[in-house]
Amino acid sequence: MNEHADQQHTVQVNPGYGYGQLARALETARTHPDADTRRRAEEKGRTWRSVLAGMADGRLLIGSRTPVTGLPAWVTPEMVRGGFATGEPCAGGPLQRYEAEAARRVGVPEERAALFAHCLTEDGLAHLGALLDSGRYEVTVPEEAALLTVAWLARAEQVDAALDLVAELAPFAERLRFTPRPSTRPAPDAGSVHRSTVGQASRAFAARRPNPAVESQREALTVWAPFADEMLAHWLETAHDDRPVLTRAPDEDWLRRGAALLTRYRALAARHTYCTKHLKPRENLGILRRALEETVAGRVLEPRLRGLLRSAVAGMVARRGVPGSAGHSALRHAQAVQAALPSHHALAGLLRQRLDGLPQDQGVPEVEPLLAPVTQEEALRARVPAGATIPASLRKPLESALSAPLATLVERGVVPSAEVLAELVPQLVAATTARAYPDAALRTLAAANYRAFRNRRSLLLLHLERQVRAEELPWVRAVADERERRGASAGEVSAQALRQLAELAVQAFPGTILPNPLVRELSVLAGAADLGAPLVEELAADIFMGTFSPKFMTAARLAAEQLSGTLYERYYAIDYRTVRNLAIEEAATSRTTRKREGYGYRTSPGFARLCRERAEACSLGSLAPRPADAAKDAPKRRLRADHWSTAGNGMIVEQAQILTTHNLAALTTRAGVAPPAGWPDLARRAFTTVCRLTARLEGNPRPLSTIKDTAYAWRQMIYYLSLSTDQDLRSTLTWLTSESHRHAPHVTHRLAPALTGLHQCVKGRGPDEGEGRSLLGWSTNGHWLREGRRSGS
Repeated sequence: MNEHADQQHTVQVNPGYGYGQLARALETARTHPDADTRRRAEEKGRTWRSVLAGMADGRLLIGSRTPVTGLPAWVTPEMVRGGFATGEPCAGGPLQRYEAEAARRVGVPEERAALFAHCLTEDGLAHLGALLDSGRYEVTVPEEAALLTVAWLARAEQVDAALDLVAELAPFAERLRFTPRPSTRPAPDAGSVHRSTVGQASRAFAARRPNPAVESQREALTVWAPFADEMLAHWLETAHDDRPVLTRAPDEDWLRRGAALLTRYRALAARHTYCTKHLKPRENLGILRRALEETVAGRVLEPRLRGLLRSAVAGMVARRGVPGSAGHSALRHAQAVQAALPSHHALAGLLRQRLDGLPQDQGVPEVEPLLAPVTQEEALRARVPAGATIPASLRKPLESALSAPLATLVERGVVPSAEVLAELVPQLVAATTARAYPDAALRTLAAANYRAFRNRRSLLLLHLERQVRAEELPWVRAVADERERRGASAGEVSAQALRQLAELAVQAFPGTILPNPLVRELSVLAGAADLGAPLVEELAADIFMGTFSPKFMTAARLAAEQLSGTLYERYYAIDYRTVRNLAIEEAATSRTTRKREGYGYRTSPGFARLCRERAEACSLGSLAPRPADAAKDAPKRRLRADHWSTAGNGMIVEQAQILTTHNLAALTTRAGVAPPAGWPDLARRAFTTVCRLTARLEGNPRPLSTIKDTAYAWRQMIYYLSLSTDQDLRSTLTWLTSESHRHAPHVTHRLAPALTGLHQCVKGRGPDEGEGRSLLGWSTNGHWLREGRRSGS
């Protein structure tokens, strides 16, 4: 780390990560047994070679928001894992089939530049206008919305804006596609979302393979058990009264029928390959078969084989009875009923047939009809018993395709985590932000463009570079004035959507911090509503550069206004009065700088310094000291530059999350988030998450990420407790102790110091006194929660 927190590291992207990815791809391509997996690995290897070559010759500037030389920031770059650009644009490559068909239809060369030029003619603009009005098009990458925007501007008689946009697009007309994909269906319902499409669910069912263990058992019951009964009955013909087999000499008819049995055995063995028990020489059927082969061949059985034969026959009769007897028949009937149960593989095929007639690129409004028992007609077609029910394991792909309000999907468990929630929110935010446009066709286009833009993967960025925002796209800028004409109504809609989505996230996942994709969507709504709610992302500790943008300080000031004098301030040893004063001073300095020099801080040096001092104090075994102490002791506590580490960075980032409450204060104070179940309920559910995560530490060879998540859930709980009444706080503390004892002993043991520290803090003492411990996620000295005891004890 540098000596001053407001200075930046000179950081360059290490190509070692890319070489590691390349090596793994090549190894998979060489050794994986599945051909499709090997093919995908080969393609991944070629992509990583391109990335590494581009980094080596300077064509790729990894870490910049314009990583591909010659392409502006608004072009969507093709990305690979880790935020590395490959050098190719997502809207580039060979002509798509719909582009080639369009070129042939209008009689122009099958080239993008020719198609671009045609779209600017009277006929081309008329065609694009018809698409706009119908809404029957798809935008898979944002660039595909560009010429539709030109057509809208031309129709709205905003010729200058249309010409300016065409001028900006024209240099890339040969390389990028700017036309949308025609569709047979209109835009999706704005009020419903789905996690996967019908087509994706269908492919999941198609990929379902027979379970070898299940099919082996089915084959054993339906093929080899009946055949073994035939073989046993055949040998019993050579028994006389109560004497063992072979006491009666086999006649010619017996030998002929035995030869037929052996011929049928070979045919069955070639056709049914799941169950291989019959091949084992020490199994009963294997013994009966070998003895029959020897006898049919005219060879006298050796004494050992004769003994094995008689023992096998006697054992089979003693265990199941003589074939055809009442007991034996009842057993075989029960086994036949079990074997007749349809396999999950067969039922998956049936579900795929049910999905074939539905639109493949949409969700389904109802899943219950698709999960109905097998009908008589389906039984004949799919060869499964009529009335068979769909097992729970096959419901998941269909339920993930359910198209319904987001709250319904959360309630039904289709959205199991905040990360999945973040994947679906863009569908709603697209519709909400599009309401700012007065024209219906423009609203549909804006929503389609936003959905496509949110599929744009994040770049690996350094030096506080920010990701490209939707409003930077030239075709979005071209219609920005239309958005402003809606006035306050659009802001009210965005504010309501923000409150509902944030409440849903907090209520459904109270022990999880908001993931970055969800923070970005909520930030869009907060900006559209002009709420002044600074929402901050989780920073990656491995590329953290020691600086924070000014919105972190603003968020900390909001937290100070809400939490001064609360349990949260005492537990984390925060002097929020100092935080407020520091925020006011930095804001004033920034205003002066902007007025005098035309710009303000791109960073918040005061906030970075405060987080660093608190992290340094934590490295000495306690929560941050009061600022007066920190200032006095800072020189001896400062983390030295040559001791930089990811863990040290993580401690600084965690202090930023503590000071800002990682968006909880901003959402409750500015967006009005107030969960219906109340804060004590959220505190209890957050602690349940703490217990669940702590349970994963036992025997975990890599526990650090789990410890980090445990501390995050604990911090959420402290925040909820801080907003509870004194009575609710006391009752919840009692509940926390009893709840910890409901879990495994190692969970109770590990969390005991944290609970002790919390109780001490409520009583006015520090959480790290005596046997108590404060629960944080990052440490450079080993974590007490990892060993389930206090450090140094």
